[in-house]
Amino acid sequence: MAKSGNKSVLWAYVLWLFGGIFGLHLFYLERDSHAFLTWSTLGGYGLGWLADITKIPRYVRDVNNDPKFLEELVQKVRKNKKPPFSTSRFISAITVGYFWGQLLLLAIPEDEFGGINWKFLQWLVPAGATAGVWAVGNIGRETGTPWKSLVCAYVAYLSRWYFFDESIWLTTVVFTSALAFDSFSKQWRRKPREKKSIVKRIAVLALCGTLYLSMWSAYFYFNGKVTDSNGDEIPVHEAIHHFFTSPWWTDLKQSLYDVYTFAQHHGWYEVWKQIIDLSDPQGEQNAYKVLGVSPTASQSEITSKWRHLSREWHPDKIKDPQLKSEAQNKFMEIQQAYEILSNIKTKRKRKNKKSVD
Repeated sequence: MAKSGNKSVLWAYVLWLFGGIFGLHLFYLERDSHAFLTWSTLGGYGLGWLADITKIPRYVRDVNNDPKFLEELVQKVRKNKKPPFSTSRFISAITVGYFWGQLLLLAIPEDEFGGINWKFLQWLVPAGATAGVWAVGNIGRETGTPWKSLVCAYVAYLSRWYFFDESIWLTTVVFTSALAFDSFSKQWRRKPREKKSIVKRIAVLALCGTLYLSMWSAYFYFNGKVTDSNGDEIPVHEAIHHFFTSPWWTDLKQSLYDVYTFAQHHGWYEVWKQIIDLSDPQGEQNAYKVLGVSPTASQSEITSKWRHLSREWHPDKIKDPQLKSEAQNKFMEIQQAYEILSNIKTKRKRKNKKSVD
């Protein structure tokens, strides 16, 4: 049974089941960088999330500093000068490194923007790939500096002038960076991680998430395209610019401004009442439209119109089978509209009578 303040295996599995693809169980177990990587890849492309089902007990023993776990760790450190090669971790480093490098490439504008050719930013791709490799390499009880793998990544980056296929030279960069990190940088994390407050942990993750989402936003804004009704492709940044100059947006902006001005003079409660009325919660406005009468029509006028339309659209008068179904629907709509208006008129008549009394 877990001691007070220790993490629970049960809760870890509950969070894994209901929020595992977002790394909730890893955040609970204070594996923040691991949680961020899981979130940004939707559960490690599903495979990492599934693999955690067998790893959670070990993660819990790790964060709880379980004596038996620490003893096993000490034995591993004594036996191996540095962490032994792990196929799953190495493949994860390559996968994440490639993904981050690819994301940086996608975020850089393909065409000139603001009169500047931004392709010089592609020199950041090796750094992005190495950051992914380094992030995977610093999960759990392993750590390492990124500098040697970063240098190797930039050396491998020169291959892009030999291999023009993006997938080939980027794979070369990532593989070289991961191999350099595994060979020269990784080591045991001999000291436990510094305990951080929940606020600081969330703030750091929020910052990392913002940077990550900004890359996707840049990709969609600069390089994304939308297709219009004519089949023409339009860059998203141009479409957004034209949207804010379109009559639709201009009219909407004016309407919002008018609502705000009205609220300043009459209060937001009056705005809310008008919104409720415009939404026609009782179906009154639609009923007037169906029967073709005005809101000021009397009950006798409504009844007269209802009788006329009922005779006109009565299904028994329609011989054509194809039109009979349409007439049936219209007839039911007329009956419903009459019932709605009759009930409303009756309720208001009673209410007015009570107020007079």
